Amino acid sequence: VCLRKITAATIYGAVATHKVTHFCGAPIVLGMLIHAAETERKPLPHTVEVMTAAAPPPAAVLEAIERQGFRITHVYGLTEVYGPAVVCSWKDEWNDLAPAERARIKARQGVRYPVLEGLTVADPDTLIPVPADGATLGEVFMRGNVVMKGYLKDPDATAKAFRGDWFHTGDLGVMHSDGYIELKDRSKDIIISGGENISSIEVENALYRHPDILEAAVVARPDAKWGEHPCAFVALKPGATTTVDDIIAFCRKEIASFKVPRTVVFGALPKTSTGKIQKFVLREQARNMESA
Repeated sequence: VCLRKITAATIYGAVATHKVTHFCGAPIVLGMLIHAAETERKPLPHTVEVMTAAAPPPAAVLEAIERQGFRITHVYGLTEVYGPAVVCSWKDEWNDLAPAERARIKARQGVRYPVLEGLTVADPDTLIPVPADGATLGEVFMRGNVVMKGYLKDPDATAKAFRGDWFHTGDLGVMHSDGYIELKDRSKDIIISGGENISSIEVENALYRHPDILEAAVVARPDAKWGEHPCAFVALKPGATTTVDDIIAFCRKEIASFKVPRTVVFGALPKTSTGKIQKFVLREQARNMESA
């Protein structure tokens, strides 16, 4: 079933009319379904299986979408590794956990597909695996039959990407004790403020827990004192009157004070045709603001 336009109404309509059982969508698409108006909704005739990827889904989004009758499978990959290569393979014992805890676990990227030979989180310079403690940050590395041979007519970029005989994803994450990986950020998206590393994903997860926030993205903004600081671009739910001060105060309750956004910008977020937020556009906007 092909949709000419991705909206909550067309998705609910396709499920109701064509009895769609499975579909794929980025976390932004899940947000559309969660916040759809009553006029856009149709009753689900059955549980709908959804595969989500393209960006790390906030746990709050996963919890909300599953309350509405959708069951999520979270996968992860890159173009260079033939799309999904890692899956948050679900364990039956997790079904008995509280909804918020289930969502937190499902937000992890997971374990390798059978066709991916190797998956590890390691120091990007030494390639020594990080401890499986769920806290030590490293880069995600992959190798196997689904990994590309190289970049077309670009031997230098290929050599750099495969230094040490592993494909360097550029994604930063942690390894949990059960062997599941969890992304923390793209290396280019890490915000370094006053010498402290701040994960944009962690800040975004906090923002998505705010009841008035529809969409959020966090990038670095130049800062004369701290080097850079978190800058949050936020789209509010229709009718919401939340202020910048409200959001900053909310974040202070959720995350460490040095991670709280110092700048909050309201408005629609730029996206690709598949619903992925274009952070490079937001980074440019943040750079063009006067230095804080």
